[in-house]
Amino acid sequence: MKKAISRNFEILDCTIRDGGYINNWEFDMKLVREIYRVLSKSGVHYIEIGYRGTEKYFNPKEFGRWRFSREKDIREAVGGIAGAKLAVMADFGKVDLQDFPNSKESIVELVRLAVNKDQLKGAVSFLDKLKDKGYKVSLNLMGYSNYSITQQNRMIKMLKGSDIDYLYVVDSYGSLFPSQIRPLFKPLMESLRMKIGFHPHNSLQMALANTLEAIRCGVHIVDSTIYGMGRAAGNLPTEIILSILEKEGKDRYNSIPVLDAIDRYFIPLQKDSKWGYQLPYMISGLFACHPNYAKALVDAHEYTMEDIWKAMDYIKGKSPIGFSKTILQDLIKDGIISSIDKIYRRKVRKSSKKTFDKKKAFSVKVPYIDRHKNRDFLVLANGPSLKKYKAKISCFIAKYNPVILGANYLGGLFVPDYHVFNNKRRFIDYIDTVKPESRLLIGQYITEEMIREYTDSDYERIYYSDTLNYNFGINNGLINTNCRTVAVLLLGVAIVMGARRIFSVGMDGYLQEDQKPQSAAFHFYAEKDEKEDREMILERHYSCQKFIEQIDSYLSRKGKEGIHILTPTSYKAFYKGIENYI
Repeated sequence: MKKAISRNFEILDCTIRDGGYINNWEFDMKLVREIYRVLSKSGVHYIEIGYRGTEKYFNPKEFGRWRFSREKDIREAVGGIAGAKLAVMADFGKVDLQDFPNSKESIVELVRLAVNKDQLKGAVSFLDKLKDKGYKVSLNLMGYSNYSITQQNRMIKMLKGSDIDYLYVVDSYGSLFPSQIRPLFKPLMESLRMKIGFHPHNSLQMALANTLEAIRCGVHIVDSTIYGMGRAAGNLPTEIILSILEKEGKDRYNSIPVLDAIDRYFIPLQKDSKWGYQLPYMISGLFACHPNYAKALVDAHEYTMEDIWKAMDYIKGKSPIGFSKTILQDLIKDGIISSIDKIYRRKVRKSSKKTFDKKKAFSVKVPYIDRHKNRDFLVLANGPSLKKYKAKISCFIAKYNPVILGANYLGGLFVPDYHVFNNKRRFIDYIDTVKPESRLLIGQYITEEMIREYTDSDYERIYYSDTLNYNFGINNGLINTNCRTVAVLLLGVAIVMGARRIFSVGMDGYLQEDQKPQSAAFHFYAEKDEKEDREMILERHYSCQKFIEQIDSYLSRKGKEGIHILTPTSYKAFYKGIENYI
């Protein structure tokens, strides 16, 4: 590597900017000053002190100050410290020229612009205007490994003769391997006169290997962050590349100040704000897709890795630019993730109606239709109130002798008549807790092979449609409802079995009293990593509420009592209070 490294080789540390994805850019001023101080001592050439954006595109109340990196904040952060040159990053389309004063009025030297492949022409024009203001500029090509050869050639042709100072290959999804580096960089190095840079991500733990190969190819600048702090699996760690260059005899570099900062600040910071190698990001890297897809699917705790693998392959086939919430929502709503029977899937896809079409019904004989006709039913959901109200629930059971439907983990609190699973992950985790007295009901999309791998017990199938797009309905025992939350599905099963009245306990919902997402656990037991983002919690809550309302209306149309939720719940319209029944 000694011979390969350019005499003008540079390192840009983007801890404050890329690391800001982890803490919402809420670094305090003291820490930013210390980061600037230690990095300047370490010999890095540029420090990217944050993003640049305005209130036109971002609400300042939702982000820390380094999402905006205002001139006065930057001056306060570096004032009195002799150090490295400063850079800021901006997303093309989310920043205006007016956000940058003339360079003589700024202490920022380099402005970098993150650009998707469908924005190149406009981005180059924007950078030309920034050049006129006196800045050095960089065009950062997001997801460059997903450019076709034709797109690469078109981009090179566009940039020939350009005055842009830096052109970056950005491994946005951490999907590159060392063998891919030279083919990507060689055409750029040979055809363009600007400095070529590399911004690696570490989803596949390849950031260092890819960076060393890029240096061998002659790149002029590479990006890194302290302790690898950055979105998803993080970035090339600054301290590692510094240490390697020190060992290569590059006198400019000194890793000790950065190592001290890691010990003092970043190890504690990582305990509060996780980053680094994680399963969702590894999967994202393999499929070269935005990490939010895999993270959302893993965090849902509903799908096996095989399901998620298939889903990511589907997403990859859509060739998305960045993250599309619509693609993810359609994936879930259309039931693509589950191992759906091909015949049923084909029939559902042909229908564009929003109500259940009897002619498209799955042709299967449901064995439990009216099996317990005119009996009371009790559905055991898994909210915290199931344990809290155990004694009162037991009194209710003793008084009414209902048919009991319970799902997932019940912790020995109750032994249901039917123990139910429709989620592959929870089936694997909790099948060994099913009592011999309970009959086993298993969702139709959990394969026979998986079932027999974990149990030799007799079981029956639950038949339902795996989509959120249709309204609730029942046709010949086939349930059309939300199967993402099993307790809601069991309300439909009770109807099919002939319920006279349907009660539920432990169906607490996902909102608190003030209608904000729950901050506490959703289950009476400690589910593995229950943390979900606000939007996902709200979507789950209102999806369940929609179907509970539809089931309640269905019962009313049949001349029966509606849904009775007996323990405290955020589905308040259906709360009856268990004390009224015992």
